[in-house]
Amino acid sequence: MHYDTLIIGAGLSGLAAGVRLAHFNRRVCLLERHSSIGGLNSFYRLRGRNHDVGLHAVTNYNPTGSKSGPLPRILRQLRLSWSDFGLFPQTASRISFPDVSLRFSNDPGLLEAEIARAFPDQLDGFRRLVEFVESTPWGTAFDPQRTGRSLLAEYLSDPQLIEMLMYPVLFYGSASPHDVELTQFLIIFRSVYRDGFARPFEGVRRILAVLAKTLKHLGGELKVRAGVRAIEHTAGRATAVVLDDGTRLTADTILSSAGSVETARLLEPQPEPVAGPGPVAGELTFFESIAMLDQPPATLGIPETTLFYSGTPRYHYANPSEPCHVDSGVLCSPNNFAYDRPLEESTVRLTVMANNRFWMNQPDEATYVAQKALWRDRIFAASLKHVPDFRQHIVDTDTFTPRTIVKYTGHVNGCVYGSPRKSWDGTTPLSNLFLCGTDQGMLGIVGAMFSGISMANRHLLGGPA
Repeated sequence: MHYDTLIIGAGLSGLAAGVRLAHFNRRVCLLERHSSIGGLNSFYRLRGRNHDVGLHAVTNYNPTGSKSGPLPRILRQLRLSWSDFGLFPQTASRISFPDVSLRFSNDPGLLEAEIARAFPDQLDGFRRLVEFVESTPWGTAFDPQRTGRSLLAEYLSDPQLIEMLMYPVLFYGSASPHDVELTQFLIIFRSVYRDGFARPFEGVRRILAVLAKTLKHLGGELKVRAGVRAIEHTAGRATAVVLDDGTRLTADTILSSAGSVETARLLEPQPEPVAGPGPVAGELTFFESIAMLDQPPATLGIPETTLFYSGTPRYHYANPSEPCHVDSGVLCSPNNFAYDRPLEESTVRLTVMANNRFWMNQPDEATYVAQKALWRDRIFAASLKHVPDFRQHIVDTDTFTPRTIVKYTGHVNGCVYGSPRKSWDGTTPLSNLFLCGTDQGMLGIVGAMFSGISMANRHLLGGPA
């Protein structure tokens, strides 16, 4: 079977790319190893309850009718309406460190007022920082030596404020310990602090269903349980993919959302090593536990959409030596968005940094399950320095580890944000094989879709990214 384009992975970047190509009558087929779509942002049902995977919030939110920003552009490029994604804005979020906290929302004025309250001598510098962020075009490339921390230090002098502003940026997109390259920092800073958070009432399944339905309506194909075992190539060009069941499919072009290291490992035969930097596997990953409650979190004293908490003045964003870094993490509640009706379930999700080697190398299943329960309880207990005790209201839990991430995404080391070395132009050593998604450089719900669309435009449709 021959296609114009084969897309490896039916996550948000692959689905968006497929829809974009199908609008131009390209014969396109998405190949997904698992029975459900979504990749890093999927969903599942367990014991009669619906759960999201990955989704804390849709960042880069713009209110209905906005003309500028990545979300309006995505809707135009995919020819979708504002109502298709059904987004509702957050109420407010908070960054909580010892002795100081900062609230922020989709109104940028709230964070500015909070900085004026807690760090009054930093307000002018923060305003100049915001001017720089907003005047820099999305995706502008910078010298690799210039990072998010170095930019903050240019405008701010208080190390505590720098640390607090870095925390959500790192947690929502950095594949590098303690810092993030400047291009990505600006994207995430804008998405978190200037645009803000939103969520579909139905969770990520709403967005995925719209994309899959549109793809099929336009004639695109979506094959589940169709994992790619190999990418065949010759004379510098990819020629075919071989599926896990031995099926061989050919295409003029291939777009992979599997990750740079993961895609390179699929090449058959393996190419000779070349001089210069190549794909590098990431090390950073997470442990997350979902707690279903018998009443809404806000009634228990947890009003925030998202709480970024740290028990120390400097947050340790790195692969921890212990199985999980329990003193700092992110607590989010799907209930605390400004919906037009209440959710049926009450939920909080706690996410912390995890040691990938510990979770990948448990000696047996019984030990693995016991360790999950042990560290879940420790994380819940540690969070009580920042929120009221919700544990007696828990009616069900589910937990995932780096091992879960590897199983359902194939990402090496279970690294949600992939390689620290991004391929901003999406190219690979093969002239007709391109990357989209995490290792192209765009992250989050909106970022992933933007990545798929921009790579399809640039490499497969011959237009501007």
